[in-house]
Amino acid sequence: MVHTESAASAATESTSIRSSPRTWLMVVAACAGQFLVVLDVSVVNVALPSMRADLGLSATGLQWVLSAYSIAFAGFMLLGGRAADLFGRKRMFLLGLGLFTAASVAGGLAQEGWQLVTARAVQGLGAAVLAPATLTIVTAAVPAGPARTRAIGTWTAVGAAGGAAGGFVGGVLVDLLSWRWVLLINVPVGALVLVGAALWLTESSTRGGRRLDLPGAVLVTGGLAAVAYGIVQTEEVGWGAPATLAPLLGGLALLAVFVVVEARTAAPLMPLKLFRSRAVSAANVSILVAGSTSFGMWFFMTVYAQNVLGYTPLQAGLALVPSSVSVIVGSKLAPRLMPTTGARNLAVIGALVAATGFGWQSTMTADGTFLTVMLGPGILMMGGIGLLTTPLATLATSSAAPADAGLVSGLVNTSRTMGGALGLAVLSTVAAARTAGGTSPEALTEGYALAFRTATGVLLAAALLMLLWLPRPTREA
Repeated sequence: MVHTESAASAATESTSIRSSPRTWLMVVAACAGQFLVVLDVSVVNVALPSMRADLGLSATGLQWVLSAYSIAFAGFMLLGGRAADLFGRKRMFLLGLGLFTAASVAGGLAQEGWQLVTARAVQGLGAAVLAPATLTIVTAAVPAGPARTRAIGTWTAVGAAGGAAGGFVGGVLVDLLSWRWVLLINVPVGALVLVGAALWLTESSTRGGRRLDLPGAVLVTGGLAAVAYGIVQTEEVGWGAPATLAPLLGGLALLAVFVVVEARTAAPLMPLKLFRSRAVSAANVSILVAGSTSFGMWFFMTVYAQNVLGYTPLQAGLALVPSSVSVIVGSKLAPRLMPTTGARNLAVIGALVAATGFGWQSTMTADGTFLTVMLGPGILMMGGIGLLTTPLATLATSSAAPADAGLVSGLVNTSRTMGGALGLAVLSTVAAARTAGGTSPEALTEGYALAFRTATGVLLAAALLMLLWLPRPTREA
C-alpha cells in the first residue's frame, strides 16, 4: 500500500513537472544558450576572407581566429561542468553567457588581428562555462523518462541547428552587412537570453561541502588545451612536425598525470568511478568517434560549394538549409523512436544512415548538380547524425548521479568538441594529401571526396563500436 501511494505520488509529481510551463521555459533558455555556443563554432568560416582583407591577417593569424575559440572551448569544458555542479547551474550559465556576449562585442569591434584572436579565445572560455550548464539545466529540470528524452532531443536539435545554421547565417551577414556582424549578432541575442535566464531559471547545485579540485582542474585544462592546440597545428605543419608532436604528447602526459592524481584525491574533479558505468564510457567514446565526422561535413560542404561549384557565401548557406532542417528532424524524431528501437539500436541506425550519406557525397564531381551533390547526401548525413546524438546523450546523462550531472554534461560536450576538432584535422590532412597542392576544381574535388570516403569508414566503425559496447535494451531500463 505504501509503495502504491509513493508510486502514485511520484507519478503525479512527474506529470506536474512535465506539464509545468516554467519547466519548459527553463529548457528553452538552456537551449538558446547552447545554440549560441555551437553557432559560433561554424558561423565564422564564411567570414574569414573578409576578416583577412579588413584586418590584414596572415594565413596563420586567420587560422587562429578559429583555433583560439576551439582550444579554449575544449580545454575548459570539464572545469566548467564541475563548476556548475559546485557553484550553481544558473550562476555559471549567466556567467558564461555574459562572458561570451562581452567577448562578442570586443571581437566585432576589433581593429587589429590580435584583438580579434584574443576576443575569440575569451568567447571560447565563456562557451566552456556555458555549454555544460545548458545540458545540466535540461536534465535537472525534467524528470527521468520520456519527458527528459524529449527535452534532450530538443537540446540536441537546437545545438545541431546552431552548427548547421552557421554557414547560412554567416553568409547572410557577410553579404548584407559585414564580417563584424558575425560576432555582433550575438550581442542582442545574448542579452535577450540573459534576461530570460535570469527570470526563468532556478538555482541548483550539489556542493555539499565539496571544494573544487584545483590540481585536477589545472591538469585536465592544460592537457585538453595542449591536445587541442596540437590538433590545430596539424592543419598548418602536418602530423609529424615537432610543433604538432610536442603539444600532443605533452597534453597526453598531463592527462595521464591527471588520472593518477584523481585516483588519489578525496574529492576529485573527475571521479574515475564514472567510467565504471558502461553507458557513460561507451556513449562518450561513441560521441567522440561519430562526432569526428560532423565538423568536417559542414566545412567540406561549404568550401566545395564555394571553391568548386562557384557559390557565393549566401548561396552556400542557402544550399545547406535542407541539411540543417534534416538534423533538427532527426533529433526530434529520435525520442519518438527510442521506446520502440532502444537507444543502442537507434544510435546504430543513425550511424548507418549518416554513413550512407557520406558515401553518396564521396561520389561528388567538379560539375555536380545541387540535387545530387548537396541536397540528397546532406539530408542523409545530417539526418543520421541527429538520430544518433540524442540516444547517446540520453545514455550518458541518465547514468550520472545528481552530484555529477554537470560534470557528465561537460564530458559529453568535451567528447563532441574534441571529436569534431580531431576529425576535422584528420580529414583536412587526408584531403590535402590527395590534392597535393592542386587548386583546380577537379583536384579539390578529389581531395574532398576522399575526406568523405574516410568519414564513411569512421561512421561504419562507430556503428560497430556502438553495437558491441553500448548497453543492450534490456539493461537500459
